[in-house]
Amino acid sequence: MIRRSLDDWLGYISAQHPATIALGLDRVREVWERLRVMPAKSWAPAPVTITVGGTNGKGSTCAILERILLESGYRVGLYTSPLLLRYNERVRIQGEEVSDGVLVESFERVEAARQSTPLTYFEFGTLGALDIFARSSLDVAILEVGLGGRLDAVNIIDADVACVVSVDLDHQAYLGNDRESIGFEKAGIYRGGRAAIFGDTNPPARLVAHAREIGADLQVLGRDFHPQAHERQWDFVGRKGAKRALPIPALRGRWQLKNASVALAALDEIADRCPVSLGEIKRGLTNVRLPGRLQALAGRPSVVLDVAHNPHAARALADGLGDMGFFERTFAVFAILGDKDIGGVIDAMRDRVDRWFISSVHGEARAAPAQRVAELLAERGLAGVTRSFATVGAALEEARREAGPNDRIVVFGSFHTVAEALRPDR
Repeated sequence: MIRRSLDDWLGYISAQHPATIALGLDRVREVWERLRVMPAKSWAPAPVTITVGGTNGKGSTCAILERILLESGYRVGLYTSPLLLRYNERVRIQGEEVSDGVLVESFERVEAARQSTPLTYFEFGTLGALDIFARSSLDVAILEVGLGGRLDAVNIIDADVACVVSVDLDHQAYLGNDRESIGFEKAGIYRGGRAAIFGDTNPPARLVAHAREIGADLQVLGRDFHPQAHERQWDFVGRKGAKRALPIPALRGRWQLKNASVALAALDEIADRCPVSLGEIKRGLTNVRLPGRLQALAGRPSVVLDVAHNPHAARALADGLGDMGFFERTFAVFAILGDKDIGGVIDAMRDRVDRWFISSVHGEARAAPAQRVAELLAERGLAGVTRSFATVGAALEEARREAGPNDRIVVFGSFHTVAEALRPDR
């Protein structure tokens, strides 16, 4: 029998369900129980599990958790989504992407357990990651939740600590049209009698009510834990005391103190099983890395990459650009998916951008046509500073040609947009 390659498997699992997204846990739990024999409710991929959900900030919080735990000597698995360049980025053990061979073996096991049960691409990949972690003798598994919470495939796992980093408008077609509805969906990862962390100062009432109803131990930023910023350091104050004189996280953006606070609050909750020292926390904050989040490339003109794809993230990006010092002009290379609030993203960034170089996301069915983006920019009086291109790569090349050494180029709008800018063969 000829063994499928990883690319073969990715093509195969993409075709197994008619919908790209199909929320619900029954199918995933059914396969998981066959895959693991034991019921999912009584089994986890590691002795300690942490789930991380929310509209924005999930990836940064996961990266901070992973780095601190690695600095502390624990064996850590991290499952994230989406990806930038390689599928392997989604599944990491000890800070390294797992190999094609490990992924292929896990997909073979999921396929055998699946039988006739249809699974989406994300569900298939989630089960593969959980299976890999279960076979890897981990101390801690960190699981990033996908777009939802309550009905997300990751939610078959009863985590020891569940974090919702933020709640704002995104994926309204699946999660609801207001922050309260979305907050309720995100709160679905909370568990009764276990730590439930919320990373903003204004939790949706339905999130709070759900946590209370199930008996979760809800902790809210600003009430139960908070950062105290100083000129070049910061303090974390939580339920179990303060951690003083911490380095500013290596990830750019003032909002990273909130993400780091969520991570430290979660680590406090598992300190009896996985203690970390102040020195290990400091090394973790200093050494954490995450591509595509206010990532500045070397050279001039300055090029900044950010995966911001909704108004909440775009406002944070605009703030981050404002904190980066003086540049004569800022050029935006912008491509976004059609199911996003494109006008809201433009509104959040328009005061930071002098010229717009727009395109459609290559090879993505949900991509917004460049013409539609151009129309939305024109409605805001920006037609005279907008140019359209066939690809993100072409837009970036032209922006580089026109930019002077004291200008800045920001590439944003989706993970796909940043990936195209990073791809060496673009």
